[in-house]
Amino acid sequence: MKVAIVMGSDSDWPVMQAAADILAEFNVAFEARVLSAHRTPEDMVHFAKAAATQGFDVIIAGAGGAAHLPGMVASCTTLPVIGVPVRGSNLEGMDSLLSIVQMPRGIPVATVAINNSTNAALLAIRMLSISHTECRQMLEQYAADMADMSRKKTLD
Repeated sequence: MKVAIVMGSDSDWPVMQAAADILAEFNVAFEARVLSAHRTPEDMVHFAKAAATQGFDVIIAGAGGAAHLPGMVASCTTLPVIGVPVRGSNLEGMDSLLSIVQMPRGIPVATVAINNSTNAALLAIRMLSISHTECRQMLEQYAADMADMSRKKTLD
């Protein structure tokens, strides 16, 4: 089991680090890389085309602004791609969200909320849990722990 975390710029890392933290908590191997659809398109294409043979199972791609990275990666691989819209300085991340979610038919990208790489990692783990029982068991415990934390916050 291995997940790639890719982002268009190292300035996206503060958002994408939450995905790395969740993957580490679930003992899922990952690699984080900066791949720009605009500044290093050849590198991006090479990575996406080779990702499956490099042992990756899922790709989490974060990008801001025009946010082409998730869709471009998805166009070069059949692996599941989860897009994380990163809030930039303009439009509060709505530009990124719309760029990622409005993919043309035939190039699917699962998309999570703006700046929510935690959910991207949890979705990746759910995908992995289809064939990895230990992931499913850890997800069940994670959900139970969240429920317990919520119950403890009940006001009396």
